[in-house]
Amino acid sequence: MLRTQNPLLAALGLVAFAGVVHAQSFQINTTQVPPSSGFTENVDFGDVDLDGDWDAVFAQGGDCCNQQNTIWINQGGAQGGTVGFFQDKTSTQFPNILDDGRDIEFADIDADGDLDIYLSATSDKSNQSNLWWINMGGIQGGTLGFYQDQTATRWVGLGGPGSSIAPGQLLGSGGFIDFSCDCDFGDLDNDGDLDLVHSSYGGTFGGKVPTRIFENDGNGFFSEFNPSGFQLPGQEINNGNPGIWCEGTQSANTTNSSGAFCDVAATALDIDLGDIDGDLDLDILHGARVELPRMFANRLEENGGVLGFRDITGAVFPSGYSFGNGHYEQEIGDLDNDDDLDIYGLNWQVGGFSFNDITLTNNGSGVYSSATVMSGSGADDNEADFLDYDQDGDLDVFIANFAGQDRLYRNNYTGAGFSYTNVTSSQLPSYNRTGLDADACDVDDDGDTDVIVANDSNQSETFLKNITQVADTHAPRIVKLEQAPDRPASPIPTVVRVQVYDNAPYYITWYNPTSLEYSVNGGAFSSVAMMSSQGQIFRGEIPGQLVGSIAYRVRSADKYGNQGLSATKIYNASSGCSGSVSIYCTAKVNSLGCTPAIGFSGVPSASAGSGFTIGATNILAAKFGLLFYSKTGANASPFQGGFLCALSPLVRTPVTNSGGGAGCTGSFQIDFNAYIASGKDPALVSGQQFWSQWWYRDPASPSTTGLTDALTATVCP
Repeated sequence: MLRTQNPLLAALGLVAFAGVVHAQSFQINTTQVPPSSGFTENVDFGDVDLDGDWDAVFAQGGDCCNQQNTIWINQGGAQGGTVGFFQDKTSTQFPNILDDGRDIEFADIDADGDLDIYLSATSDKSNQSNLWWINMGGIQGGTLGFYQDQTATRWVGLGGPGSSIAPGQLLGSGGFIDFSCDCDFGDLDNDGDLDLVHSSYGGTFGGKVPTRIFENDGNGFFSEFNPSGFQLPGQEINNGNPGIWCEGTQSANTTNSSGAFCDVAATALDIDLGDIDGDLDLDILHGARVELPRMFANRLEENGGVLGFRDITGAVFPSGYSFGNGHYEQEIGDLDNDDDLDIYGLNWQVGGFSFNDITLTNNGSGVYSSATVMSGSGADDNEADFLDYDQDGDLDVFIANFAGQDRLYRNNYTGAGFSYTNVTSSQLPSYNRTGLDADACDVDDDGDTDVIVANDSNQSETFLKNITQVADTHAPRIVKLEQAPDRPASPIPTVVRVQVYDNAPYYITWYNPTSLEYSVNGGAFSSVAMMSSQGQIFRGEIPGQLVGSIAYRVRSADKYGNQGLSATKIYNASSGCSGSVSIYCTAKVNSLGCTPAIGFSGVPSASAGSGFTIGATNILAAKFGLLFYSKTGANASPFQGGFLCALSPLVRTPVTNSGGGAGCTGSFQIDFNAYIASGKDPALVSGQQFWSQWWYRDPASPSTTGLTDALTATVCP
């Protein structure tokens, strides 16, 4: 993360933790890692070649300059060597590109089973974009673990309609000018792929360049989620502008949590995604170096399945939870094993040269209290990471310290609550480096959790080998399994989500083999793989054609074979079709002040030649219009002065006349079953869900068009 060395703080860090070490859990090991240097900002673990061991990648450049990012390949597995020994394979497996790298993230963006890479970069020293590097295994048909830069093609629609990015901020090589230090992935809209939350700290730490959200099309191509439709005139967002992806208007440092205001621009150096309130969608904990850290609630459920966010900072944090300048990072994890996400706030309380870390306890509903200062945390820290170094089943904390000795805290959880003891002097060797990041995993498969620290200022990375070799006997905890509703059978699957916790960093738990098991009418259980939505959420799909009493449960296993099993839930699937229809979205008030309304009668059916009518009332008289529909999903984006309520691609039905006499006496009507029976759209078959809306002429309105609200239904047999 972006830092400036402070000699006084470094000296203070040395004084704080000098001393003799006894009975250490960790030792510095230089024989298992290659020589290294550079201004390393970030380290991330992932199995790039799918051979069963952890490889490591590093973001380089930092405060210095443009440098080559690096990759170390674990020599176990496919390499046929000793697991836990690394070789630097940058020259052969990474693109030869220099950038000012701040963060490096693994994510399977194209759903082909291997790990791609997203690199956060900053335009502090030269204009440059974040980078998309694609693993050439899987659907690419190349060699696993070898990466190709595809930055120019993976962005879609930047600077165009619906994008908040000004055209003048685009770069010819792909991407846009920005100041990014951390970006995170997660399935924000519950559609089965990983979306991107792209934070920015702004030029010269101005905090006026907004964080942005980009949605994945399912194939690894990303377009901006900007339901406001507002495009910035330049880099910065101003008070009074729409909140682009968040409800309300931009208002710096707002504490309003009603949805009237939000603050999407701050000096963010770190963000985290997780389900803080137990509704199984991913919320955003948004860091800020200078301002107060913020929380944004995902309102997917409240919006009827349409993605949206609300700034709830003022409602969920206690008074005085953060102050001062220098809040570099935070982590979310279940510190007290009560099945919700607590917070470790690194440098969240700063006064003078005291940079105190704190913990905050989640009450289970996403509201935080009990701010507790961590013992001996006054040094200038840069990164916290959770791990269970002593394998006792709870989350301990490792701290990468910018000003000297890294630190370690043991969690004292014994069945209720949590507290931490600073065990740095007894468990870590004494050393003094400029740590910017740390990641933890069992790199050598000996049963315990090791750590690699990314260091600044041309210092070599630190490999801390855990020598305890204590076995992990703690199974993952699987809680809050989503209740599936009763439903008619159809080709559309039943989607369920669940929370999975383990005594490991979240980026390790993501790779736990997790399966959704289901049975029909008491029969044997079948199994389908679940996908990590990231955060603590997994997502799975039960086949939709099943009929009967469907029992289902979730099983998850860690690297050591410890298995957790959820409670079993049941829903009923009938062979018939309920023909349920629901109305959603918001109509556009027309030029006469009337609000048009969509309506229906009957049941949509693939076999009945008539009987399901979709109509509209309060329409301007004697105007032409048409019903359009989508088979992709719901939407709520600004369009022609109203809202486009269905996702592209859209299908248009024949044009019709509203009739009527004058004013708003017109109406529309189409027999949708007859339309289905006509065969004009062969994809409209039994089980197909569709989303539809009327469009019509309104010559006196600025856009000359009108829009109703929308309805969604599923075609019955």
